[in-house]
Amino acid sequence: MSKQDTIAAEGAVYYLFGATGDLARRKLFPALFSLYKEGKLAEDFAVVGLARRPRTNEQFRVDLQESIDEFCRYKADDAEQWARFASHFVYMSLDINNVDGFRELGRLTQELDAKFDIPGNRLFYLALAPELFGPVSFNLRDGGMLESRGWNRLVIEKPFGYDLESARKLNAQLSQVFKEEEIYRIDHYLGKEMVQNIQVLRFSNAFFEPLWNNKHIANVQITLSETVGVEERGGYYDKSGALRDMVQNHMMQMLAMIAMEPPSRLHPEDLRDEKVKALRSLRPFASSEEVGANVIRGQYSDGETNGKPLSGYRQEDSVNPQSATETYFAARVYLDNFRWAGVPFYIRTGKRLPVKTTEIVIEFKNVPDNILFAHRHDLAPNLLVIRVNPMEGIYIKINAKKPGVDNVVQPVSMEFCQSCMIGINTPEAYERLIYDAARGESTYFTRWDEVAQAWSFVDRIAEAWREDDSSLQFYPAGSWGPARTEALLAENGFHWWPVNGQAEDNVIWISGGPK
Repeated sequence: MSKQDTIAAEGAVYYLFGATGDLARRKLFPALFSLYKEGKLAEDFAVVGLARRPRTNEQFRVDLQESIDEFCRYKADDAEQWARFASHFVYMSLDINNVDGFRELGRLTQELDAKFDIPGNRLFYLALAPELFGPVSFNLRDGGMLESRGWNRLVIEKPFGYDLESARKLNAQLSQVFKEEEIYRIDHYLGKEMVQNIQVLRFSNAFFEPLWNNKHIANVQITLSETVGVEERGGYYDKSGALRDMVQNHMMQMLAMIAMEPPSRLHPEDLRDEKVKALRSLRPFASSEEVGANVIRGQYSDGETNGKPLSGYRQEDSVNPQSATETYFAARVYLDNFRWAGVPFYIRTGKRLPVKTTEIVIEFKNVPDNILFAHRHDLAPNLLVIRVNPMEGIYIKINAKKPGVDNVVQPVSMEFCQSCMIGINTPEAYERLIYDAARGESTYFTRWDEVAQAWSFVDRIAEAWREDDSSLQFYPAGSWGPARTEALLAENGFHWWPVNGQAEDNVIWISGGPK
């Protein structure tokens, strides 16, 4: 680990709104403990858990330990260290609509500043519904919580609104209290190692960037698949769906990272400027007919996986039995700029699919037909695959001569398996992002104009679906989605490439691949 990696974040009070919720238990508490174990969180910090339900500090710390035991990559096996860490956590029951509660929170904060020698810095993490972001921000201001001598930063979880109009209203509320540079809109996919590795892969290797354009790339495929259904999130998901839950944020961000131009400097605003330019280049769908021709909307029905029966979406808890909410989304999109003109980007995401994975496949154009080896062989295209989740790494597929046989060409794959090197102790996305927010590093947080561009694009799709609700197609749980998904690529002469966990036939792995 480099010296830079172990620099502790500046001391601050972390306020976790929604501290009794699932996100805090599964992600935020483990992230904070991992940062503490690695020396990235020194002793000059405090965490205030905030929620409506009553809880003592002791009960809160029991919840904290249970969270670490179940979800953290580090174990709390040093009793003295754990006692020090837990002593920084306190709990306060808060009615977020009562400004007097925020004044009481201010008094508690002064005590914590004095106890842990904290220099007046405040990080407010809102793991709340988006309609509460505005009221909480106003009460933070009116309750005197933003009058400290240090910095103030607001971290907010998705969804950032439900469409462009609601997002604009929400942003207008936040802008009355916080400056844009103080707002950290978190998209945890931007904290994933291999997503952050995209810019390094592209811009630090001389043999990639010259090929990264429409002269050499045939298509780009981005897959984000889940094996689970909606589980206990049925009530939320039925009002959201795959378009708002996954496409507007995670999928658009990964697409922008692949498609953006090289930033002029390694500076957060320069990188985010280029992402915005890429999103502005997305060709908007001009009509409902264009949406129908290029977008697939699916919902899982009864099915099975490994012989285990799976119920359909409409049978899930808290889901409307007549629901038309999509659990699957696939689309063919284009970017109208000089680099990508004519190159289709295929994106797909869904629940109850056969494999849990996030992968980006760059398919390069084939060599000319009827020349040299292409004259005698059906050559496979070269692929660059970026594996984001759950296994992290990169593999490249090329054509090579089969050993011991004259003029027989076969595809071979060379793999860099990052997860194999690091093992289970690879940092979680939330660790990186909380650490970045505490240091004022905004590179991997989304700026308002990024959010607005993404909403502008997906709102046209949602509008077309409202105009024609007959577009919903069903697919058996455990399958790869509606049958038309394959036809979407076949129309351009392509097909979906196998994703993580599905070995390709007739491919020889020469380093670390499937056996």
